[in-house]
Amino acid sequence: MALGFTGLGVTVLCRVRGRRTVVSLAGGKSKGGAVRQKKSSISQGYLDALEKYEPVVGIEVHAQLATKTKAFCSCSTKESKLPNTNVCPICMGHPGTLPVLNKSVVDLAIKAGLALNCDIAKFSKFDRKNYFYPDTPKNYQISQYDIPIAEHGSLDLPVSGNTVGITRLHMEEDAGKLTHMGSGSGRIADSTHSLVDYNRSGTALIEIVSEPDLRSGVQAAEYGQELQKVLRFIGASDCNMQDGSLRLDVNVSIREKGASKFGTKIEIKNLNSFGSVQKSIEHEIERQAAALDAGEKLQQETRFWDEKGLKTLLMRVKEGEADYRYFPEPDIPPLKVSDEMLQSVKETIPELPNERRTRYQETYGLSDYDAMLMSDDKETSDFFEQSVDLGGNPKTVANLLLAEVTLARKDLKMKTLSSSKLTPQSLADLVKLREDGLIGSKVIKALVPELVKDGGDPIVIVEERDLKFITDPKQIDDILQGVLNQEAELATKYKAGEKKLMGPLKGKVMAASRGRIEPELLQKRLDELLSADS
Repeated sequence: MALGFTGLGVTVLCRVRGRRTVVSLAGGKSKGGAVRQKKSSISQGYLDALEKYEPVVGIEVHAQLATKTKAFCSCSTKESKLPNTNVCPICMGHPGTLPVLNKSVVDLAIKAGLALNCDIAKFSKFDRKNYFYPDTPKNYQISQYDIPIAEHGSLDLPVSGNTVGITRLHMEEDAGKLTHMGSGSGRIADSTHSLVDYNRSGTALIEIVSEPDLRSGVQAAEYGQELQKVLRFIGASDCNMQDGSLRLDVNVSIREKGASKFGTKIEIKNLNSFGSVQKSIEHEIERQAAALDAGEKLQQETRFWDEKGLKTLLMRVKEGEADYRYFPEPDIPPLKVSDEMLQSVKETIPELPNERRTRYQETYGLSDYDAMLMSDDKETSDFFEQSVDLGGNPKTVANLLLAEVTLARKDLKMKTLSSSKLTPQSLADLVKLREDGLIGSKVIKALVPELVKDGGDPIVIVEERDLKFITDPKQIDDILQGVLNQEAELATKYKAGEKKLMGPLKGKVMAASRGRIEPELLQKRLDELLSADS
């Protein structure tokens, strides 16, 4: 019997060797509005923990802003294959240098704050966060402490239906990148030496801190995915986790059910995918529950997610704010945001994913599932809208983009729609040919991969290759009769009562006509010819 946990995104299906195979809410919704299910393996210990404890999860997200230059100097943010080339005395912290705030950083931070329903501070300032580490050449990070640029926001999660509060959004600079050598693990504890690349040092970041409103790894992964969509839609960041431009740290604690006081918060780092976010939280919930049940006292600490071992490992006992000795940045004046500046940024914010989802359902009649997928990615969403504006039927355009076009791109190893030769006009024309009853699905399936790979005008291609449906009744009858004569044995068996042979007969006709007879007409006329000969 299936065991369900409402609100946790977990439905247990069966037990396998002491573990249970489950389906979770991660990933989206399925057709018809149901949850699109993704299988994962949840331990019995995790499920037992949920019986006694309530997980409390918050997320800190660092997103690199899509600026051409760094936050406080003119060094390029373009990726360089050569280490330590996009650097200067300012981002390297040489004595006597002065930082200058990049206005684009402020614009994008405000834009992100507005998109996340935050209150924008008319007055804010920068602070120094002091710590010593090899990837920070100044021995401090320019950040924002007590007066961030944005506060008190929210983000709606369409799958779980929850709203997650945004505590704050602030600007800061990134650190360099350390590469630990001499060990297979890539961790500093096992390395013989470390290499540092300061190209990333000083790159502009926004840190987005959520309220502790999440209650499972599934919800946390969904939050990360939805935040990624919003930041990509507004052009604030490319949010590519594989490139490090989106990094997530999660804070996990548990408390007995019904308790109001939060438990001890544990931070988890090294989460390089949304799957890692989900798995690390589920493991940490189980680990903390086991420790508390054994009478141990948890301490605030930072842990490292071991992807291979599927467990968290202790990195360090967590520092407090006092350890960083924050104080106002003396080299950068306080920031004042005027009403005019706020309005000018507001006007650059496009329609957001959740707004598009709603409009696609109300205006185009798309299902919840299709509307969600069509608004997941701005490039695909814009392509869809352009094709519809050019006359393509919305549902057909969406279906082709989600099915045939996606499959063709996958076969051709094209990561983005823009890397293909397909245009909104060619897709709209292809759809109109189908809607006008001039071509069938077989022709569409044959043409889409070609249009994706090589481009072209589907109207011209259909004309030149004579791919339109045959409309001349005599020509249709000649093809049908020719197949019946050639497949006389099949026809005779069909007339004798073997009705299942209609499928093979139709297949022969479709092959003979190259798919150019409209299916309903083919069925009707084939029935008539076979009945007439009975």
